[in-house]
Amino acid sequence: MKSRRQAVILELVEREPLHSQEALRRRLLQRGFEATQATISRDIKELGLVKRAADGAYRRPGDEAPNLETALTLLERAANEFIRSVDRVQQLIVVRTGRGQAQALAEALDRARLPEAVGTIAGDDTILVIARGARGAAALARRLKEYSSE
Repeated sequence: MKSRRQAVILELVEREPLHSQEALRRRLLQRGFEATQATISRDIKELGLVKRAADGAYRRPGDEAPNLETALTLLERAANEFIRSVDRVQQLIVVRTGRGQAQALAEALDRARLPEAVGTIAGDDTILVIARGARGAAALARRLKEYSSE
C-alpha cells in the first residue's frame, strides 16, 4: 500500500503543481488513498520531495527547469517575491531575503544559468553570488534589483 501511495504521489507532483500537504492529501483521496498529514509528511521525506523555488510546488529533487526561458521566468518570480536587498562589492553580490527564502532563490539563480554568475552560496536569509568579474557583478546586481521590488 505504501509503495503504491508513494508512486501516486510522484505521479501527482509531476502532473500538477501541489503547494501543500493538504492539497496532496485531497488529490490522494480522489485517487482512493486515505492518508493523514503525518503519513504524507513521512512520504514526502522518504521520496525526497522538495519545493520549487518559484512557486513552492512539490517536485522531485534534481528536476531541472524544462528550458532556459522557464528558468528565467522562475527566477524573476522568485526574485520579485524573496529579495529584500542587493549589494555589490567587486565581483561579489550579497542578496538578502526573508528567513528561509535564500536557498530557494539561490536554486533559481543557479538554474537560470546567468552568464554573469559563477555560482551561489546560500544561508537562511542571505545569498552570496560570485560573478565572473566586477562588470558582470554590476550587471547582475542591476538585473536582480529590476526583478525585485527593491
